[in-house]
Parts: sequence; structure tokens; C-alpha cells
Amino acid sequence: MEPEGGAAAAGRKRLRLHLVTWNVGTASPPPDVTSLLQLNLQGLAVDLYIVGLQEVNSKIVNFLSDLAFDDPWSIFFERILSPLSYIKVSSIRMQGLLLLIFAKHAHVPFIRNIQSQFTRTGIYGYWGNKGAVSTRMSLYGHMVCFVNCHLPAHMENAELRLDNFEHILEMQQFDGEKVPGVLDHDVLFWFGDLNFRIEDYGLHFIRESINNNRFSLLWEKDQLNMAKKKEAFLQEFREGPLQFKPSYKFDLYSNEYDTSGKKRKPAWTDRILWRVKSLLPYASEAGEVPEKQAISVSLQSYTSHMSYCISDHKPVTGTFGLELKLLVSIPLVTLHPVGDWSTEQDAIVSYSTLSELQHSAWDWIGLYKVTFRHANDYVVYAWVQDNEVSSGEDAKQVYISTEGLPTEGGQFLLGYYSHTMQSIVGLSQHFQIQPSRTLAEKDLACDGEALQCGAAE
Repeated sequence: MEPEGGAAAAGRKRLRLHLVTWNVGTASPPPDVTSLLQLNLQGLAVDLYIVGLQEVNSKIVNFLSDLAFDDPWSIFFERILSPLSYIKVSSIRMQGLLLLIFAKHAHVPFIRNIQSQFTRTGIYGYWGNKGAVSTRMSLYGHMVCFVNCHLPAHMENAELRLDNFEHILEMQQFDGEKVPGVLDHDVLFWFGDLNFRIEDYGLHFIRESINNNRFSLLWEKDQLNMAKKKEAFLQEFREGPLQFKPSYKFDLYSNEYDTSGKKRKPAWTDRILWRVKSLLPYASEAGEVPEKQAISVSLQSYTSHMSYCISDHKPVTGTFGLELKLLVSIPLVTLHPVGDWSTEQDAIVSYSTLSELQHSAWDWIGLYKVTFRHANDYVVYAWVQDNEVSSGEDAKQVYISTEGLPTEGGQFLLGYYSHTMQSIVGLSQHFQIQPSRTLAEKDLACDGEALQCGAAE
């Protein structure tokens, strides 16, 4: 499949990433997230969605059920995005923390080496109500990491929040010598309910500043802004201007800030930051101009969404342009169906691989509906080694038994799943499977009966 994404200079690509962070306060998904996911913006298609949730319902009954059957929030986003040709490429959950990553079909073969980690920082460091979940991947050859955090609450815990984040950075280690730690990645996105508050100013001043859209009056006393001035490890992180209403704390089902007896001060607790590892080579003594940076990040929008009222937090989104040099531009596996497929006979898949592919006995080829939700959402699969029927220099062939083919036929595609890379590394074009003759004859008979009934009336 040809990669999507915006046009850029030769050998470069522009991608559009949309990040969501939302403390959902154990609530169920809302009826509609069109504006949250920018689904109503024409001509501005998103290439990757990254959704970080906090306080997903993790009562013991719910948590055990979610482990067995997938959680309602994952199913909710899959149901919305899969008809739009996105699949879930990664998911990790630690109690109430959930991180989901969705990608357009065309990008899937270029998302490789997916790994996830989690770090608990809750009670005595053993409880997962606070901490972080992360996913890292190779995206067109560049190492990108996403970290979804839920840090300790309350005004007085600013130092503890910083200590916890440093602990998370230290503890989250990945396989591989080249990029073992979070800060070793080419691009790092850090987001979540970071719980930083606004110090010193009184409730009345904060609310008046918000009501008059004079947000800049509050920036100086925002704890995260204050920490960035003195903490060296934070100074490499960037954030867009806080030109939106603080996302916490609201009365449920309203846009009113806390009217309870506690009257908590509004705060920008929910944040999205990013860090680009320095990739620019130094200019030589001869004064040569360095090459254009291999990967760059630009912020396109950063805002809270007031229309969502199921939690005492409002969701916050950041949309980013990611321009990168294509270090990988050819799929590791190219595959296609052999001949016309019907449900009445065994089918043959032909595929070829690049030499870089690390083969495994656990690799498989899946047959998917075109609206499939994730790698395991196949109709049927075949082990690449066990079902091999021919092997040549240029291509190999694998058979899929007719017993697994869908009797109703329809539009499908094939995907090659690499066990080593834990991802789909090749997707075919869409193709048609003809339904069984028996089913087709039944449909014709039913249509005929319907026409007869209509004529009789």
C-alpha cells in the first residue's frame, strides 16, 4: 500500500498527529466525540490518533472484565475509527491509565518495533492508580515515544509530582541498546493528568482572569511553568500557550467550576508536552550548512473542550505536524491474493519480503475485513511456515483453507503479522471474495419471493 500523509520535499513526509488526554473520572464514554477527534474538519485528515485516559473505571469487577474482553473505552474508539480506515496499533492499560494508538492503514507497515511499559507510583510505589503507561515505536524509521501520566494530586505536592516524573523517566526502559530509555527517543510526547496547580493567586482572581479570557495573567504561577525555569530536565520539553480555559475542576454535567464546599481553584492539570532530541549535526569548520533536521514537530492546535461534561475534567487535545525524513519507505512484506477468490475453494496468498525481515515460526498472515479494528481482528489466519505451499527466490505462497473463508464474501485485505516486531509489516490492497453459490442462490430466491409478494399486493 502507498503511504499517505501530506506531501513534503523529496524523501520527506508530513504527518498529522492528534493527541487526546482526558481524566474521565470512571465515567462511561459519551455519545459523540466528533469534535474531540476533529472528525468534522474537512481536508485535515489525521494520520495517527493517540488517546491517553486517566481514571478509567478500575473497580475489581470492571478491571477483570476488561482484561478478559477489552475495556469499553477501547471498544468505543475502535468502533468510531475503524470505519474511517484506522486500526489500533497499540494498547496498554495499568488500572485506570489507558493509552491507545490508532493509525491509518497506509502507515501501518511503517510502524514497527512496538513496545509498551508501565510504572506504578501510587501507594508505596506498588499501586497503579498513579504512574505512567508508555508506548514506543519506529515510525518510518524514527523512534517515537508516547507517555501517558497521572501524577499525585493537591496543591502542596508539586515537588512530589516532579519526583514521580523523574522516577518514571528512570524506570521506563525498553529492549534494544540504541534507544533504551524514554529520553533516548527522537521524539517524546508527555501528556496526561499532570495535576499541576496555580499557586498564590486567590480563587476570585483566578476565576475573573478566566472569565475575561486573560489567561496569561495566570501563567507565571502555574506550577509546571515555574518548575520549567529551575528544573534542567524539564527545559528540553516544549508546550503550546495555555490560551484555553483550565480543564479542572468542574461540577459534573456542567461548565461551572467547582461549587462544592471545597471550591477548588481551577487549574491546567491536563497537559501535552513534547521533546525533540537534537539531531542537527554541527557545522564544520569550513562553515558548511548542516542538513535539514531529520524530524521536526510543529504545534497546530492546543485546547480544552468545554462541551464534554461527564467528568470533573475537560479533555485537552493537541494537534501536531510531524515532518520527517523517510528512513523507511518500502514495506518489509508485499503480499496479494493469487487469482480470484471465492468461498468455495482454498485460497492462495503470494508474498515477498525484504532481507531485513526477521522471520519467526510465529509469523502469520491474516484475512481482514476492510473495517478491521486491530491486528487480532482477523476473519481467519494462516501460519506462514506451516501453511507454505511453494517457495521461490522472488516470492512464497501460503494457502488458506476454504473452511475459514467467510461464506458471505465481500471486500477484504491481507496483512502479514511479524511476531518479532509485534506489528503488521505488510498490507495488501482491498480485494473481493465471491460469496458461496448456495448463499447467492438463497439471496436470489428471497429476492424473488419478495417481488412476488409485492406484485400480489
